[in-house]
Amino acid sequence: MVKSSFSSLLTTMTQDLELETPQPSVSVVGRGELSSRFPVTELATASLATAGFALRALLSRPDTPLYVDQRLGSYWFSGSHFPVNRAPAALWDEFAGDYATQDGWIRLHTNAPHHRQAMESVLGVSKDKTALAQRVATWSKIELEAAIVAAGGCAAAMLTHDEWLKHPHGKTVAAEPLFWQQFHAEAPRTTLKLSPARPLAGLRVLDLTRIIAGPVATRFLAGLGAQVLRLDPPGWEEPTLVEEVTLGKKCATLDLRSVAGREKFKILLAKANVLVHGYRADALESLGFDTETLQALSPGLVDVSLNAWGWHGPWRNRRGFDSLVQMSSGIAEAGMRWKNAGRPYPLPVQALDHATGYLIAAAVLKGLHVRHVQNQGYSARLSLARTAALLMSHPAGVQSGLAAPGPHDFQSGMEWSAFGLGNRLKFPLRLAGTPVIWATPPMPLGSADAAWE
Repeated sequence: MVKSSFSSLLTTMTQDLELETPQPSVSVVGRGELSSRFPVTELATASLATAGFALRALLSRPDTPLYVDQRLGSYWFSGSHFPVNRAPAALWDEFAGDYATQDGWIRLHTNAPHHRQAMESVLGVSKDKTALAQRVATWSKIELEAAIVAAGGCAAAMLTHDEWLKHPHGKTVAAEPLFWQQFHAEAPRTTLKLSPARPLAGLRVLDLTRIIAGPVATRFLAGLGAQVLRLDPPGWEEPTLVEEVTLGKKCATLDLRSVAGREKFKILLAKANVLVHGYRADALESLGFDTETLQALSPGLVDVSLNAWGWHGPWRNRRGFDSLVQMSSGIAEAGMRWKNAGRPYPLPVQALDHATGYLIAAAVLKGLHVRHVQNQGYSARLSLARTAALLMSHPAGVQSGLAAPGPHDFQSGMEWSAFGLGNRLKFPLRLAGTPVIWATPPMPLGSADAAWE
């Protein structure tokens, strides 16, 4: 591990979150690192440690030993679940990927059916990836990006880091904090039990997130005992990730675009302690749920939100994913030069998503501390683009690589769920006396009622 990168990343994360309790050091164990132009394993370890520090502060246990296994952390940033006697789900739609244009490279993100349809509305329906590549090659990268985005799709032209820093939105991202925080008016006094063994037992987390970053955060909160209720719109499918990220949660369907759905959401929110949402910047406000309304419906609410591209600037309401942010911010281009490759070379894992997920969880734990000690509500905002900026400010990468997980890396006993049998890796973060364990296996989306237990 590049210790200077780890220490610097950890310092930036904890200082930006303004953790109040002085923190002793964390013990980093395990060997091996992900090979990358940037310190991905250090990012993984530091974000996990930040969540651990926030947990330790919440429990007022500053001297309790904290350990992060960098080897396991690197694995969890790729995937923690390994199906048994069945093939793993495909991670990408057949047309998702990087394509050469007239003047560079572009990434098309087509995993969601409506995003694929948007791409096809611009480029036409193709029989195979080769035919699609031929059509992409007739466009300039910026023009094609703009056309697909205008059609409601997801695409990102590959830029250098210098080009990104000169870009109107890149300038905006560079000026944003890693954690934007807001403290709200005094709320009714409450007492959190905060048992070290299950610190979030009895707390209710309303989860309006999808794909990776938000679900990673709420999965961790579920592992600490929180009751997590995930809400998805009707018809939403996430086949590649459900078994990975729904561990310990209930998953229900709710249409927030309908009057009945919004009224149901108000009832659920009124009984929630925490709201985590990953809507684009103005989306929840447009449905009638701005910050003031959320606090009025649930006084003292801990409200933490994620937006891929950040909260200001021209792209604040643009659809975004980890792989697209890597293309725009210069990560993929820097990797290509580092690897001397002939095409974009991104990070070995969706590290922006996973790191931001644990930082979201850290912000939730910080907010619960504010609620417990100061009787105030709390809001925080994070973005994948800002996490990318943090990673790119630490350029030292490694070539060493990481061996595949062995039997000793897995939890004892197989995991059974509605999906079948599987093995789950041991969790990389360990705070003495506070195990991260999940009470229920992964759940299919829409399998539960939109109600608290």
